[in-house]
Order: sequence, then structure tokens, then C-alpha cells
Amino acid sequence: MYAFVIADNRKCIGCYACVAACVESHRLAGLQAYPRLYITHTPAGTMPIQCRHCEDAMCALVCPVNAITHSDGGIQINEGLCIGCKMCALACPYGNILPGGTPVPGLELSLGFYTFSNSPKEPDPMFLRELSYQEQLSLLGWKIGQKTVAVKCDRCYFREGGPACVAACPHKALILVDESYDGRNQIFEQMKAVAELEA
Repeated sequence: MYAFVIADNRKCIGCYACVAACVESHRLAGLQAYPRLYITHTPAGTMPIQCRHCEDAMCALVCPVNAITHSDGGIQINEGLCIGCKMCALACPYGNILPGGTPVPGLELSLGFYTFSNSPKEPDPMFLRELSYQEQLSLLGWKIGQKTVAVKCDRCYFREGGPACVAACPHKALILVDESYDGRNQIFEQMKAVAELEA
């Protein structure tokens, strides 16, 4: 079994500390400064949702350039190889692969009536919390001058202390589940209840 991060919806208050920690830790590592998890709100509870690192990962099977591989005891995306085709996002049965991307460095780009600048009008990507999940993660969305790549939870493989979201959670709602974790079945049942009520 691959290790993955899961949330206890009884403890999560939806403060977005995990999202901020995820973005910042990946930015510092030189990866896409986009969250690898999203917060879901249902009558059963609030909790972040992220990749489950499936052992038979469909995303890895459909990737045409082998940017998604089984490595380091999980499913990892090589952002340098990703061509942004979004096949993995379509194949993921849990919807945990997100299209994201940062502007191409360089001068302002003008194409016809469109002008693209590297200075976003809103702080990126934390402004995404104001948008609906569908608006921020549309598979059909595109922006001029922006290379879109697949982003998903990688358990912060580059951090010695483990996943940044787990470390940042003020209520210890996030847990790294691996072979040694005892409460797996109980957490799975809680997560299932939240997922079934998602609007």
C-alpha cells in the first residue's frame, strides 16, 4: 500500500492553512505554485481532498509521455515532462489531479486584443478560494501565455519533515496514512460519508 494523506472531517475547520502550506512548499521547491489539494464542504463535514496514490493508478496508465510514474512509494508527476494534455485528470476516478500552471517568465505578451502580463491582478493562487471548484479547475480552461501542467499531491517528497499540509494543520486534522497507521478503516468510513454528500 502506498502512503497518502487523509483528513479527519471531525477536526477540519476549513481554514485553508493546508492549501497555503502546500502552495508555499512547492513554490520554494521550484515546482508549480498551485495547491495539490482542495477543500470540500458538505453537510457531513469539511475536509481537504487529495491524491490517494493508487497502486493501479489510471493516471499513470494514460499519460502519453510517461510523466506520471510509480516512484518513492507513490505516484509522482514530473512537471518537466508533462505536456498539459489533461488525460490524467480525465482518467482519475477521484478527481484529484488538477490542471494548474504559472505564467511563462518574460516580457508582456500581446496577441490581437489580448494582453498577458506576468503581474497577476489578484494574488495567485490563493484567490482561488473565492471561486467555485468548477470555475478554478475547469479542464476546458486556458490562459494565453500560461503552460498548464497536471498537479497533484506528491506527499512533499522533497521535504524532510513530510507533507507540508500535515505539519501546517492547526487542529491536526490531516494524517499521513501508511502501513503502520491503525485507524485506517474508521477514517475511510468518515471520508466516504463526506464524499457521498458532496454537491
